[in-house]
Amino acid sequence: MKPTPRAVLFDLDGTLLDTGPDLARALNRLRAEDGLEPLPYTAIRPWVSHGSHALMRLGYDLDENSAAYETRRQRLLDLYHGDVAAESRLFAGMEAVLARLEARATPWGIVTNKPGWLTTPLLAAVGLAARAACVVSGDTTARAKPHPDPLIAAARTLGLAPDTCLYVGDAERDVAAAAAAGMPVLVALYGYLGPHDAPREWGADGSIDAPLDLLRWL
Repeated sequence: MKPTPRAVLFDLDGTLLDTGPDLARALNRLRAEDGLEPLPYTAIRPWVSHGSHALMRLGYDLDENSAAYETRRQRLLDLYHGDVAAESRLFAGMEAVLARLEARATPWGIVTNKPGWLTTPLLAAVGLAARAACVVSGDTTARAKPHPDPLIAAARTLGLAPDTCLYVGDAERDVAAAAAAGMPVLVALYGYLGPHDAPREWGADGSIDAPLDLLRWL
């Protein structure tokens, strides 16, 4: 991996922002509407990076092809959208990382599978919308991660070749997308990893235990 990337791209949920509490609250509000007991945050956290379908599988015993499933999933997203950033924050140390990148005039951006209608208000609420050099959401390109298109699109927006950028993510699909794009990638071990995840077997270029560890790669 090149020691000094020309840009750094971040996954959003579980890498750049700690959005777990807000997504967990939305799921438990949905369960409460259906007369179900809340799930503990420790049970929800490992699934946050995997999106609404994973949260629905965790919270409900419904056929994914049923109308009831899709109705409840859309209600989950609506609940989340209505209170998208009550507790979501940068992970501890990430502000210092972003400040260092900005001080060095190294652009940083976001590549996430979260759809734009959720990504845009979230970034505005936490004050990152104007700071990110590029934002590629889950519906920006025709194919989302693990396909490389989103990462290639982000690099193109920055006017850079993918192999001159560095991607940081907390899911296996992040590593797969970066590898397919020819982009160096680090795994954020502080992210939303579950007990069955094996990040050191994903083939990444390295890993970080905390956001500040990223500074040694810069």
